[in-house]
Amino acid sequence: MTYVFFNPLADNKQGELNSQKLKELLVGKNPEFKDITKNDYPDFIKTLSAEDEVVIAGGDGTLNRFANAMYDAGVDFETLKPQVLYYPCGSGNDFMRDVQDFAVNGIVAVKDFLKNLPKVTVNGKTSRFINGIGYGIEGYCCEVGDELRKKSDKPVNYAGIAIKGVLFNFKPRNAKVTIDDKTYQYKKVWLAPSMNGCYMGGGMKIAPDQERTGKDRKLSCVVWFGSGRLKTLMVFPSIFKGEHVTHKEMIQVHEGKKITVEFDKPCALQIDGETVLGVTSYTAEL
Repeated sequence: MTYVFFNPLADNKQGELNSQKLKELLVGKNPEFKDITKNDYPDFIKTLSAEDEVVIAGGDGTLNRFANAMYDAGVDFETLKPQVLYYPCGSGNDFMRDVQDFAVNGIVAVKDFLKNLPKVTVNGKTSRFINGIGYGIEGYCCEVGDELRKKSDKPVNYAGIAIKGVLFNFKPRNAKVTIDDKTYQYKKVWLAPSMNGCYMGGGMKIAPDQERTGKDRKLSCVVWFGSGRLKTLMVFPSIFKGEHVTHKEMIQVHEGKKITVEFDKPCALQIDGETVLGVTSYTAEL
């Protein structure tokens, strides 16, 4: 049996409608659709057999919440019997950008990607993350986007928010970045994310060399620092192709198993697209 767990809130509340496209992609399987926000799915999924399939239909935030719920329920993706698939129908879909080479008809098997997920600790709360931790102007954009979404159902223009933030509204912080046992000090920090994948923010290839699987994998912390508003705005578009990292005078990439970033003033942070306000530090670790 194939079960589709859809998130009706994904993609500006278009999640259920978008998930119906799976009827065409899962021809002959007659999938049963379930609202993931109204089901105690971890206990249900643990009862399924190897002949069953579970399809998660939503965005990066949906996949994040699914993974955390499964971990909290003691599920081991290494030994979980049913196949677990993912169909992207969110607004950002950065996870799918990263793994699209493994997809068939727009659907990707995800158990291998959900094993051994990194942890992030923010304000005393620890959870797992799929793509990365956006800290700095990325968190600011999510904060502003959330406010706009409360006022209107129109799609949020994050690129426009970022441009206005760089030019006028966002104030860079000073930061202390600790990679494993080595500490770096930075002034005028625009971004300091820690990444498990390459992409964040709906297509920004922030960590172009990051590998999300592998025996000796590490997390990547990308620090954008020291540049003025005009220079930052001029370089910013190159982030969508991952070419920003060539500007080593303003961008440094660190790799490590444990990363702690501390800002001298609070800032919004996003975890796979979910916003956390008023954060002064976070720790990400494998």
